[in-house]
Amino acid sequence: MNKKLKIRSIIFTLICIVLSCKEESVTKTDTTSQSEHPKLILTAQGVKDIRAQLGEIPIFDNTLQKVKEEIDAEIASGIEVPIPKDYSGGYTHSRHKRNWFALQKAGVLYQILDDEKYAKYVKDMLMQYEALYKTLPLHPKTRSYARGKLFWQCLNDSNWLVYVSQAYDCIYNYLTEEERNKLETNLFRPFADHISVDSPQFYQRVHNHSTWGNAAVGMIGLVMDDKELIDRALYGIKDLQLDTKAKDDDGGFLNKDGKAGFLANIEEPFSPDGYYNEGPYYQRYAGYPFLIFAEGLHNVKPELKIFEYKNGVLLKSINALLNLSDADGDFFPLNDGQKGMSYYNNALVTAVNISYHYGEQDPGLLGIAEKQDQVLLDDSGLAVALGIKDGKTEPFEKKSINLSDGPNGKQGGVGILRDEDLELVFKYAAQGSSHGHYDKLSYSLYENGEEVIQDYGLSRFVNIEQKGGGNYLKENKTWAKQTIAHNTVTQNETSHFKGKYEIGSQHHSDLHYFSSENENIQVVSARETNAYPGTEMLRTMAIIKDDDFEKPYLLDIMKVTSATANQYDFPFYYFGQVLQTNFEYNTPQILKPLGSKNGYQHLFVEGSGKAKDENTKFSWMNNYKFYSLTTGANANDELLFTRIGANDPEFNLRRDPALILRRKNTKNTIFVSTIESHGSYSPISESALNSKSSIKALKVVLDTEDYTAISITNINGKTKLFITANTNASKEASHNIKINDNNYQWTGSYYFK
Repeated sequence: MNKKLKIRSIIFTLICIVLSCKEESVTKTDTTSQSEHPKLILTAQGVKDIRAQLGEIPIFDNTLQKVKEEIDAEIASGIEVPIPKDYSGGYTHSRHKRNWFALQKAGVLYQILDDEKYAKYVKDMLMQYEALYKTLPLHPKTRSYARGKLFWQCLNDSNWLVYVSQAYDCIYNYLTEEERNKLETNLFRPFADHISVDSPQFYQRVHNHSTWGNAAVGMIGLVMDDKELIDRALYGIKDLQLDTKAKDDDGGFLNKDGKAGFLANIEEPFSPDGYYNEGPYYQRYAGYPFLIFAEGLHNVKPELKIFEYKNGVLLKSINALLNLSDADGDFFPLNDGQKGMSYYNNALVTAVNISYHYGEQDPGLLGIAEKQDQVLLDDSGLAVALGIKDGKTEPFEKKSINLSDGPNGKQGGVGILRDEDLELVFKYAAQGSSHGHYDKLSYSLYENGEEVIQDYGLSRFVNIEQKGGGNYLKENKTWAKQTIAHNTVTQNETSHFKGKYEIGSQHHSDLHYFSSENENIQVVSARETNAYPGTEMLRTMAIIKDDDFEKPYLLDIMKVTSATANQYDFPFYYFGQVLQTNFEYNTPQILKPLGSKNGYQHLFVEGSGKAKDENTKFSWMNNYKFYSLTTGANANDELLFTRIGANDPEFNLRRDPALILRRKNTKNTIFVSTIESHGSYSPISESALNSKSSIKALKVVLDTEDYTAISITNINGKTKLFITANTNASKEASHNIKINDNNYQWTGSYYFK
């Protein structure tokens, strides 16, 4: 080869090498770019792992198939992005809500199935939202303290963005740079600004509303790698101060303490035990943005160690929430809580999956996941599916538990006692934000998931447009939040703290003691000193398992000490058919309300009588089971059969019954009661088994400042004595007292023998 040809050959070779290097360089850049998305919830590595397991993980495969069928039907029916006009439950509200779910699911399907039709569906709908959103004024409905644009309140706008940010992450690389710029400039950034800097009264606070807002701004910020939005989400709007006296629609302060941002929303509402101060219903609701944004932060900004924040309270909160459910998985309706909400809700699927994946792989969580029969279509859902496939599942065991309230666990709490099928829920917590009720030292009682003594919950028909647009009804304030709506003492027909949030939010009850070590007797006791100035209430409740009784029973001691004479009303909100009483009563021909305000205006009086014996006895039947109430009575005690529903022309309230024990003109007093579950009835054989109470007598044999002693005598004449220490109730305290010439010595909070 001559020199000229040789040079040409070398140049050609060099060109090839350069081109090859350039091509390799481009390929590496593209690979790096591709690996960045999805990154938020479903990750690029997660997609690879899921695809490798498809067809081998039944619960995941079944969930995927159901979601695919759902979204295929949505695609077939076409995209609808209507102009907003309705409240909750209305067409436009429901359609936009349906869209946010469809977008998130379609994005996931695109990644897992690698089918472009799902990406195109997400892109096309987002472009329609881009075209619509830039034309929208505030929502035409004016009821909310913070109006959205797509929805009547910023809260629902935030819901939309939390889900849609996940969809955007999944199709990020499917879109061109021009398309991304269009969406981010005209839709996502303006959207994030509206629910935050344009609506500080919604965003800049500690509340479940702002948690959704923080998560929405933060998640879209993570997808777009927008540091300003991420910081705004974590720490709130910089250098902004709100009116500390301003309130929201529910009467709660918007920002009394100046705290804001996602981290503050973790720090303030959660106790160290994971109890959320608004109660389980709103913990479930806020749990989704808490956990899904935390997962996004974990994936994109692992240096924050978000699941370790406040000693790992987010993961602790899931265990607390699962324990705040009955035998059927329904959450106890503390504060504003809708009955029937349960761990079958999609938010709890998220909670269980995230807790298992990022927590300690508790096999009991797999037991819940199997009952839910679905998993998330992401990395955490894969972990759960593999755990179930590998046979790691165990039942989730609920035991008696005491959950503290308050940021430092020093603001009361909720005690739950469980024995066999019986569950006692005792609330001695703080106010619970604007969703709290005025119900210090109240309780509810369950048997095998069925309410025996109920907590009313909220007054609202969520997302049913015909009932107040699906929003809170006025009866939530006039009835559901009032003290008389709960199983606790009401003094002088006035609610605790006069029913005023400004007062109630400053106080909380205090734990006296909690004991669940002895399987035969479990006790919780708490004190309230602020609900009525000058009056102190000490309530001690025990579940007792006694071989002389068919089932465990409840002992309830409410000790009231007051500087003045008062009227005390003590209700029992039972369910079922009245069977028998040991007192005579009259039933009026015309029903009249029990009172004129503070909830009393909503109670019809269906019967009234006087206590006759030392014990008042009342029995009823519900769901083919028998129940008996035995309560200590004074000679002048009135007994009132009432029913909810007075002054309720729109039938917004349930027509539930109650028996109210009324004690007038009294300073210091004590209410002592037992509730037994016993026997059963068969409508098939028409036979009633063990239909009567096993308690013959219930007596207060000692009641001093330091001790209260109760004797319980069964129908066979056998007597047991329960003594509770009213002052020094530490586990180490030694006690020695004399009752009726008998000495009793013990160490600890109580005595029972």
